[in-house]
Amino acid sequence: MTSTDIVGGATGYRPGATLSLWTEIRRQASRRRTQLALGFMVLLPLIILTAFQLDNGGDDNEGGGGEFSRLSDLATSGGANFTLFTLLVSAGFLLVVVVALFCGDTVASEASWGSLRYLLAMPVPRARLLGVKVTVALLYSLLAILVLVGTALLAGTLRYGWAPLTAPIGGEISGGASIVRLLEIVGYLCVSLLVVASLAFLLSVLTDAPLGAVGGAVLLQILSNILDQITALGNLRTALPTHYSDAWLGLLSTPTQTDDLVKGSIAALAYATVFFSLAWWRFLHKDVVS
Repeated sequence: MTSTDIVGGATGYRPGATLSLWTEIRRQASRRRTQLALGFMVLLPLIILTAFQLDNGGDDNEGGGGEFSRLSDLATSGGANFTLFTLLVSAGFLLVVVVALFCGDTVASEASWGSLRYLLAMPVPRARLLGVKVTVALLYSLLAILVLVGTALLAGTLRYGWAPLTAPIGGEISGGASIVRLLEIVGYLCVSLLVVASLAFLLSVLTDAPLGAVGGAVLLQILSNILDQITALGNLRTALPTHYSDAWLGLLSTPTQTDDLVKGSIAALAYATVFFSLAWWRFLHKDVVS
């Protein structure tokens, strides 16, 4: 028995060299779900732009519309406002689904294909495999959001020109400050969506069904939104993961309202820490290779 046998490793084996980040990025990039998700992020702003182009100019007050109607009017006033409108209509559901797709499918799909046990038998250390998986899933989630925002900003600016970002409640955010404010909004959305990402990842570790992991995260997000509308719950609603999901609208006021932003960020990071920790603990103790 050689010394390498005693320590349990073959000559030249380096755990840190297995399943590199770049390898996983390329593997996920070749998957159809990744290509379709990113493609739809490009397509959505163009669909919204086409919808505005097909507007027959009828009575804006017909059938009501309220605040949403006013936001629709602002959307055609410039590229920044068009981007803001695109974020508004996609943040509540579409981005939730996309983030849940990337994070909920990553481990469960390997388990359903039977390839997870072979990855661990290569051998890839469990902690490294999980770390690479979650990192790549978060990177693709971020990429999807940036593609959506970038496409909306480009398409909106080309069609409507550049104009100061206008808040729905009045006031303009001019010049480069508009871009900074949009980046701040995107930053908060990324933080708040960590709840969805971590929950989907936890479910992905717990189940071998990718659809169950993705759908479970989305359904629990919807349930949280429903409960948040029940005023009888009182202060208990502040504990819901979606209670501060719209706090980014405070960035559109002058001066900015940051109280809910801070509370929402703390809550999201707390939930994400708990869910990611549970996922990590469960995967390290899960019987995968049997």
